[in-house]
Amino acid sequence: MVDTPRRRDRAATRAALLDAARRQFAARGFDGASVRDIAGAAGVDPALIFRYFGSKQALFEECAEAAGAADDVAPEDLPVRLLRDVLGAAEQDGDHPLMALLRSSGHEQARLRLHRQMCEGFLDTFAELAVGPRAQLRAELLGALLLGISVQRSVVRTPALTAADPADVEEVFTAMAAAALGA
Repeated sequence: MVDTPRRRDRAATRAALLDAARRQFAARGFDGASVRDIAGAAGVDPALIFRYFGSKQALFEECAEAAGAADDVAPEDLPVRLLRDVLGAAEQDGDHPLMALLRSSGHEQARLRLHRQMCEGFLDTFAELAVGPRAQLRAELLGALLLGISVQRSVVRTPALTAADPADVEEVFTAMAAAALGA
């Protein structure tokens, strides 16, 4: 019996590596996720990470890009959109890019990216939405609420928040967000 060579599909291999890397970085952080583990989870040779991305750092950067991707959302819809992203990621074993950045925050480049994505990505938008004094403080508190929900639901797995229906979480969060923003 002759083995038929497997057909190479660059796009599929690259996508599999990105998917595996997102899961590995979210679960273990930058330092804990090895090139070998990422490639193994994708079912490919570790050398392909370097061929397609150049380095583990470049792969991490590309995975982390999605953490700040909410450009297509109206500013007033951003808090609920981010909540839905966080809740959806928790349902998928917490592999949201934000978790990768949080678990990698001991790595200076990851911490800087997290800072940049939060401050420039959505906290500034929250501050623009805020009505009244101390807009930046209220924006950062709303950001802290989103981070807390993400961590408690996907890492700590607190009972009420983990078991809650996403619609119920969204209802309570929406009221809290409106209060924080003075809307």
